[in-house]
Amino acid sequence: MPAYRVDLAYDGSGFRGYASQRGQRTVQGELEQALATLLGSTFDTAVAGRTDAGVHARGQVVSILTEQPVDIDVTLRSLNGILGPEIAINRIQPVEEGFNARFSAIWRRYRYMLDCGVAPDPLSRHLAWHVGPGVDMNRVRSATEPLIGEHDFSSFCRSVEGRSNVRTVSEARWEEDGDFRRFWVRANSFCHQMVRSVVGHLYDVGRGFADPASTESVLDSKDRSMVTTVAPPHGLTLWEVGYDEP
Repeated sequence: MPAYRVDLAYDGSGFRGYASQRGQRTVQGELEQALATLLGSTFDTAVAGRTDAGVHARGQVVSILTEQPVDIDVTLRSLNGILGPEIAINRIQPVEEGFNARFSAIWRRYRYMLDCGVAPDPLSRHLAWHVGPGVDMNRVRSATEPLIGEHDFSSFCRSVEGRSNVRTVSEARWEEDGDFRRFWVRANSFCHQMVRSVVGHLYDVGRGFADPASTESVLDSKDRSMVTTVAPPHGLTLWEVGYDEP
């Protein structure tokens, strides 16, 4: 069967997440409905990362198996005409049939953005969590360092019975740009609410509600109740997904 990789971005504000849900508006539902209109044939899709309600994506990846080859240029233009402006298809390319957007991925990278200004920036209100001034970034950076490496992130995840929460984090760092603080995190994969829970814990550290040295003990506890703050979804963006080069 012909296989294709679709690179897309979306503003998650108006969706109940990526994955299809009965009676709910989702990115997958909109994408597959548009594909059905254009292709008129049976197809299967897989996604690199199932984002939650309100979470955005800049570099999401979907793989598609179709019964017949598609005209890439026509399909790209038509999908953008149907799905825009909330969803943008940046690229469609043929891939080997064994390619799967989820299982072929070797890492994912997310960005979480804080707005530390006295007043919220209205132009970034859908992309940043406004927390105001007073977040001590020295404390935050100290608490961030222990996240690097392989750990059981059960304290930071909504666990699913029978699934491991062990993940390998290769990047966890903060950037400052005016009133904004951007958290970049990359791992082989992420469990449910992992990034938002990590950011919530780091926010508590920055506010003085938790000790900077507590990250290691929170990880070691594997106890979800140790993390009391979960950052809201609108500050989170799936930034990019990595694959082995052919």
